Amino acid sequence: MEKPSRRSGGSITVQDVARSAGVSAMTVSRVVNGGANVRQSTREAVLAAIEQLNYWPNTAARSLAAGEAAQIGLLYANPSLAYLSNFLIGALEGARKVGCHLVLEPCEGDSAEEQAEGARRFASTAVQGVILPPPLSDSMPVRDELDAAGTPSVAVAVGMAQPGRASVRIDDCAAAQAMTQHLIDLGHRRIGFVRGDPNNGSSAERWRGFVAAIEAAGLDLADMPVEQGYFTFRSGIDAGEKLIDRDDRPTAIFACNDDMAAAAISVAHRRGLHVPEDLSIVGFDDTSLATTTWPEITTIRQPIAAMAEAAVEMLLAEIRDRRMGQDGAGEDRVLDHELIVRESSGPVPAKRPGMARGRPAA
Repeated sequence: MEKPSRRSGGSITVQDVARSAGVSAMTVSRVVNGGANVRQSTREAVLAAIEQLNYWPNTAARSLAAGEAAQIGLLYANPSLAYLSNFLIGALEGARKVGCHLVLEPCEGDSAEEQAEGARRFASTAVQGVILPPPLSDSMPVRDELDAAGTPSVAVAVGMAQPGRASVRIDDCAAAQAMTQHLIDLGHRRIGFVRGDPNNGSSAERWRGFVAAIEAAGLDLADMPVEQGYFTFRSGIDAGEKLIDRDDRPTAIFACNDDMAAAAISVAHRRGLHVPEDLSIVGFDDTSLATTTWPEITTIRQPIAAMAEAAVEMLLAEIRDRRMGQDGAGEDRVLDHELIVRESSGPVPAKRPGMARGRPAA
């Protein structure tokens, strides 16, 4: 194939695909829109060029050819407004770049029946594919309903790749292991852990990373107090109170998202504790909340907006494949994470009078 010429804007055109495949632009259009009277060898050459160049047809041109504009849906039920706002920014940017319509739909309730009904209702609309942010990305009822309707989907922030299903995520286990190691390197040997929602696969992976770091350091997991959270600020308050009010209070707390970390910091403030001088508290996600809380939160930067944008791109590729009579490859895309060290983590506090128990001396 010839190397395509690029326009000054850097976008790939139908002419670029045609030049690369050695065919006419009209032939590329026929292949893209599922037209007949195209030899199999020619079709394969065009599809290979499309894949190589990561080409997606202009929405207006596709609308004229197919009589419809691409509509993709975003079905959401995330309890963290900070996470959801970051996700929405990425999804909207992704939709803007490719010129498709993004339709938003809340999924009311968290029971299997309510999730299934939300997915069933959404699949019955004009959307051609659905993006699933957590926690719905791990919901079997949602996936089953979309599969039954023949609606392609991309799951975002799943704990592990699912064979045959498109997903975009980070390595939650490695990220949590890095955060735990950061606290261990600061000298902490008694680290409290606030779990995320047990129905979310990433929660299990973050716990696995925490355990791996503890065991690799030769520490006893039984010495690490653990409380259940649900990725909400309220659950972080409850878990933070239980950990901080212990007689054998941990010297650091690792909460599974920024909402719960911010909640634990508020508990520490109410107890008269200074963060991180008396207690280190760290989070996960690097949402806007991490830099609007005092002190700013040490956290794992999960590229939420970039994951949502990638999900749009992957979903459109799957829709394109189906239009061409191909099965989607079920790509699993893993993006990079980053440990962001801010003011909420510090060395193990020196013992001071009145600090032996859960509450400071009056």
